Amino acid sequence: MEALYWHDGRWTTENPKLLGPADHAFWMASMVFDGARAFDGLTPDLDLHCQRVVRSAEKMLMQPQLGWEAIRDLCLEAVARFPAGEALYIKPMFFCADGFLLPDAERTQFVLHVFKVPMPGGQGFSACFSSFVRAWPNMAPTDAKASCLYPNGQRAIREAAARGFDNAIMLDGDGNVAEFATANLWIAKDGRVATPAVNGTFLNGITRQRVLALLRADGVDVQERALTRADVEQADEVFSTGNYGKVVHVNRVEQRALPYGPLAQRAHRLYMEYARAGK
Repeated sequence: MEALYWHDGRWTTENPKLLGPADHAFWMASMVFDGARAFDGLTPDLDLHCQRVVRSAEKMLMQPQLGWEAIRDLCLEAVARFPAGEALYIKPMFFCADGFLLPDAERTQFVLHVFKVPMPGGQGFSACFSSFVRAWPNMAPTDAKASCLYPNGQRAIREAAARGFDNAIMLDGDGNVAEFATANLWIAKDGRVATPAVNGTFLNGITRQRVLALLRADGVDVQERALTRADVEQADEVFSTGNYGKVVHVNRVEQRALPYGPLAQRAHRLYMEYARAGK
């Protein structure tokens, strides 16, 4: 089994066909999702991901009829249906099929998609700076994990791929670094770690918050501040945090090769120790 779905009280291994051209989510983008991970029998911060998908739906004018505890239980049931220790991506979603200009909030629906995908290895990824930028919160629903936000990141990734890179570094409207197209961004310089201060142009990721707390508790000097392109270009290390890979180092920014440095390794080790402690 490669994937499992839950919708309207039923489990299936077939991708359910849920929307048509008259449905609000299809043409008006009333859809949110979240992403959690299962690996080695662990589901770190699953509760926080389930809580966030509910908040995201509410911010997108929907009224979830399923609470986060019920979503968590469905996620755990799905994980248990796969072989023990399988690396999985857990994707709970809310959407509205009904409505015209506004979604019919009371008819919000839920679907769960869980599928096999390996954790990334230790090779890291390359990244370049993108011409596409993140929106300010008064321009887009940046306080939600809304599906409508992702096409701009996809354009950035396509632009990066055309130049031979794996990912893109996106700026905000002031020209400061926001994040990667798919994850939060960190740098290390002279033994200190820095990550962009939350300014509403990107999600304050669950894994970001976790790694921030873990590094500080371990005695690392971590700053949340505005980062410029020059800060990234001159960094000793660059790495990402996000649900898909948790902590992954960057092996090249533009044409400059970078090592898998001690602070990125420390962040990865601390996160995995945290995940295993909560087993």
